[in-house]
Amino acid sequence: MTESTIPTPNPHDEESYPEVVTIVGVKVRDEGEVKQARVDGASLEVGDWVVLELDNDVTYGKVYSAPQVLPFIPPMRVMKSVLRKATSEDEANIASQQKIAKSGKEFCRERAEALGLQMKLVEVYGSFQRRILTFCYTAESRVDFRQLVKDLAKHFSCRIEMRQISSREEARRISGVDTCGLVLCCASFLSDFKPVNLKLSRKESAWGNDTHRIGVCGRLKCCLMFEQDDWPLPRSSRSPLIQVNRS
Repeated sequence: MTESTIPTPNPHDEESYPEVVTIVGVKVRDEGEVKQARVDGASLEVGDWVVLELDNDVTYGKVYSAPQVLPFIPPMRVMKSVLRKATSEDEANIASQQKIAKSGKEFCRERAEALGLQMKLVEVYGSFQRRILTFCYTAESRVDFRQLVKDLAKHFSCRIEMRQISSREEARRISGVDTCGLVLCCASFLSDFKPVNLKLSRKESAWGNDTHRIGVCGRLKCCLMFEQDDWPLPRSSRSPLIQVNRS
C-alpha cells in the first residue's frame, strides 16, 4: 500500500458538539426536583408548560427557571430535551393527564388495599403517544398484581403497565433534603445510578455501620462515589480543620 492510499482520519467523522447550549429548569410532570433540560429555539418563560422527550417517550413538564446559555460539557449529552412549548391542544392534554393520574393514584391504592397487596405506589402517569397508564411502585417482595391490572384496565379503559422501581429510584422521583442540608444528588444532577461500594480496611471497619453514610432511600449515599480513595481516615489520625496556637 502506497502512502497515497493510506486512509487518514477525517475530523468531520468524529461526533461534534456545540460550544454552548441553552438550558431551562423544568419539573417533569410538575413533580419532584427542578431538572435541567436542553431547549433549542423555543422562547420560554417561568410557568410555561413544555413537551419533553423522556425515556423514549413524550411527556410534559413545567418551567421553573428561565433559560440560560452555558458552555457545553460532555454530561449534557444525556440531558432531557424540550421538544416544544406546549400548544393549547397540549395544555388540554396535560390537564386531562393530570386528572387521570390523580384518579389513578386514588383508585389503585384503594384496590391494592382491598386485595391485600404489599406495595407502595410512587407515581402514576400517562403518555402523549400511547393510550397507556404507568404505575410505578416499590415492594419488598414479588407482588401478584394480575387482578389489580384487570381492575385498572377495566376502570380506565386503556393499557396498564406496572413498573417496580428501587428505593433509590423512588428518592430520585420524589426528591428531598439529606442530612448534609442539600437536595438529594439523585434528584438534582445525577443522570444514572451506579453501584456504591465501600472497600474499608481493617482499621476502618468500625465505620461500616455509620448511619451517616445511609441516605433517605435506605442505601449508601450516592455522594460517597465522589470521595477520595483514602476516605475515611482512621479517627485517631484525623487532624482538626483549625489549628489552635496556644503559645
